[in-house]
Amino acid sequence: MEQPTRVIAIRHGETAWNVETRIQGQLDVGLNERGRWQAQRVAQALAGEGLEVIYASDLARAHDTALAIGAAVGLPVQADTGLRERAFGVFEGQTWAAIETHWPDHSARWRARDAAYGPEGGETLRAFYDRVVAAAGALAARHPGQTIALVAHGGVMDCLYRAAVRVALEAPRSWQLGNAAVNRLLYTAEGFTLVGWSDTAHLEGTAQDEFSDGNRTAAEAGGAHPAAGDRVGHAA
Repeated sequence: MEQPTRVIAIRHGETAWNVETRIQGQLDVGLNERGRWQAQRVAQALAGEGLEVIYASDLARAHDTALAIGAAVGLPVQADTGLRERAFGVFEGQTWAAIETHWPDHSARWRARDAAYGPEGGETLRAFYDRVVAAAGALAARHPGQTIALVAHGGVMDCLYRAAVRVALEAPRSWQLGNAAVNRLLYTAEGFTLVGWSDTAHLEGTAQDEFSDGNRTAAEAGGAHPAAGDRVGHAA
């Protein structure tokens, strides 16, 4: 029987646009000072995990987080565009408030998690989910019996959680997707299963949490970093 792949999935550290609730999508926004600190903290936390391979989105905020982990464990980082955040088209560079003001009907469909909806020039939620799960599954399938890291984005983490727990794309999110949080899964030919989620013991407080539907959980609303009230929307 083939051994499962142990997958450690990490969202990138914080960016200035996370703090501003500005949609990043596939724009290449780098880490801010806190994000660089978070990258070092998660790297230290994973130093004893026995990582054998590190894959990352090629976007700087994820790739630089992965480079910090690679430096701590002595591994190179392999970039994979399949791990990129959702493409948000005309929403990219806009704040959530601006989207609601300028495109109220589109904002409503986005916030309702309409799987068939995609902003002009962007991906639908369904296409994004299918892309992420296929890419992550293909990478994990290369390494049965090994431990790999996937360093990516908030929307990617959300897709992996839903795939592992078999939660519908349209279902509201009740789980956290914090910057530099450690998430643990197993992968077999049957797909992903959940081991543990949102381990942030290596961080002090929480950081900006920006994802796909413009809503936030009650737990996130209560424990935000002073500079950034936690949010939700696939823009990280």
